[in-house]
Amino acid sequence: MGAGYFSLWIQMSILVVGGAGYIGSHMVKQLSISGKEVITLDNLSCGYRDAVKYGEFVEGDLGDPAVLDHIFSNYSIDAVMHFAAFIEVGESVRDPARYYRNNVVNTLILLDAMLQHDIKHFIFSSTAAIFGEPDYTPIDEKHGKNPINPYGRTKLMVEHILQDYDSAYGMKSTCLRYFNAAGADPDGELGERHDPETHLIPLILQAASGRREDIRIFGNDYPTDDGTCVRDYIHINDLCKAHSLALERMLQTGCSARYNLGNGKGFSVRQVIDATRKVTGRDFKVTLDERRPGDPAILVADSAFANNELGWQPEHPELESIIETAWKWETEFLCKQG
Repeated sequence: MGAGYFSLWIQMSILVVGGAGYIGSHMVKQLSISGKEVITLDNLSCGYRDAVKYGEFVEGDLGDPAVLDHIFSNYSIDAVMHFAAFIEVGESVRDPARYYRNNVVNTLILLDAMLQHDIKHFIFSSTAAIFGEPDYTPIDEKHGKNPINPYGRTKLMVEHILQDYDSAYGMKSTCLRYFNAAGADPDGELGERHDPETHLIPLILQAASGRREDIRIFGNDYPTDDGTCVRDYIHINDLCKAHSLALERMLQTGCSARYNLGNGKGFSVRQVIDATRKVTGRDFKVTLDERRPGDPAILVADSAFANNELGWQPEHPELESIIETAWKWETEFLCKQG
């Protein structure tokens, strides 16, 4: 497999589904800079056209077989990376049908279109939400899977589907379970801009920049050092690097795989707030609120398997470094959008 694998990896053509979103747009940039041909598919319901700065762009819906047939017929796609999922836990509880339709049904449409065109390498954006309430931390790949919301269940369903598609059709897949993606492109070209924003670091930065009145802490009586929830933050570029390494290894070995991705150390909400004050040099109002149902006290990844199998190591492990890149995006782009 040696020479053929190397040639395929160097000259690869990759479809990035959801490439106009936060993680997808950073992935498109990283792949393009490494010399890959990249085609982005996005319906722009959550993403932004100006975030796709590299490769070719196709505006269309993941659930439209005609769009997929057009792409696979007109481009020599070697692999697909799939980021086009709805991700808000609370919304998934209020409107589960929307999540099962997009995250599961539309993914099936994508997989079947791939099979029709004999494309059998798939990278799936999964989540730590598949684990539910942790029995222990840090969480490794062997931890039980018991998601407590429809969002997590949709992701776990797709993981099961991919196992079956491997067994039945030989489709190879790698599922990457993220904990908390954070930060922004160090060059300042790309960053996080969800609407509405729900992630902690950009919300705190909005408070620091004055675009938000305050930052709310949901509960300060958890069994942690300072009483606030602890989470594992991974820089967006490190996350994308893991995707590239995972695809390369899948091509090399011909085997499917599952990896947990994080820094392996957690930071509490108060620690993130304190680090943000240090990085930005600004103070802001902090409001204490009640606990949110379903928020585990601690979620930290054990990424030893990815470290060993992929040779992957985060290049931005420090919280302040992650916040610095996000602050640059907040002040130099988001604050100027009006």
